[in-house]
Amino acid sequence: MPEKIKKIGVFTSGGDSPGMNAAIRSVVRACAYHNLECIGINRGYDGLMKGDFVPMNARSVKGIINKGGTILKSARSKEFRTKEGRQKAHEELTKQGIDALVAIGGDGTFTGAMIFNQEFGFPVMGIPGTIDNDIYGTSHTLGFDTALNTVVEAIDKIRDTASSHNRLFFIEVMGRDVGHIALNAGIAGGAEEILIPEEDLGLDRLVESLRRSRKSGKTSSIVVVAEGDKIGKNIFELKEYVDENMEGYDVRVSVLGHMQRGGAPSCFDRVLASRMGVKAVESLLEGKTNFMVGLLNNKVELTPLDMAIKGKSKINLELLRVSDIMST
Repeated sequence: MPEKIKKIGVFTSGGDSPGMNAAIRSVVRACAYHNLECIGINRGYDGLMKGDFVPMNARSVKGIINKGGTILKSARSKEFRTKEGRQKAHEELTKQGIDALVAIGGDGTFTGAMIFNQEFGFPVMGIPGTIDNDIYGTSHTLGFDTALNTVVEAIDKIRDTASSHNRLFFIEVMGRDVGHIALNAGIAGGAEEILIPEEDLGLDRLVESLRRSRKSGKTSSIVVVAEGDKIGKNIFELKEYVDENMEGYDVRVSVLGHMQRGGAPSCFDRVLASRMGVKAVESLLEGKTNFMVGLLNNKVELTPLDMAIKGKSKINLELLRVSDIMST
């Protein structure tokens, strides 16, 4: 740890998420407030190894708080996973006189930052940016709230055509390992069923549930499916099974895909990013390192990076119960 931190580097890595630009802006302006230099690192760990650095100041981040994606770009790097790659990165940081790093991303980003800290004793601080909300140590990751709003808007539009044609729509949302987006957006969008990796509904039970919905008078249905759901090999297999085992429904599939990552961040994500960026910079100034900034009980708190990486974000059991009741 340097005696006094004077220059902080900031980068984004992994999948982009709405709110990353707001977090970059917050880090840069917090540095300016505390009379620190701030260096933007383009293309994540790849740019770190190649010395792709750009000086940033309070004016260089104007007009980005409302933009999705990341102005610093993002890339995945196999080379940084090697000791030689990390050595290159350390040499570039030393050459530039950077004293600490703020890494914005998910568990892969944090794993790289943690190993880098362990090998070189280099101060690092993480900010969770991923729409999946699958990081331990925070109730909300940057981009999660915006993604939910995007999905709910899509569900509302799809429901209009589902109701008009007596259709059953399977809507696939992101969530390879966790069902936070599917569960929350499914409830908010009034879905008849929500399929998530944490709960194995089973094909027969799904069909039975849809039959009950028909008997209760529903002429159309929406089923929200997390991409990591284990019922079928994929959402199209679900469609085929329901086609074969239920009459009276015109079954359609809509895969929302990467549209969930894009768009202007919500007010919540902009405020959260601003709070997290300030906390990251000020925590480094306090001599703290190897932590992730997170939101717990509406307070910005620190969680050790190893816990953030190894811990599992848990599905909200109350929301599961609410979902069952609302699908009646």
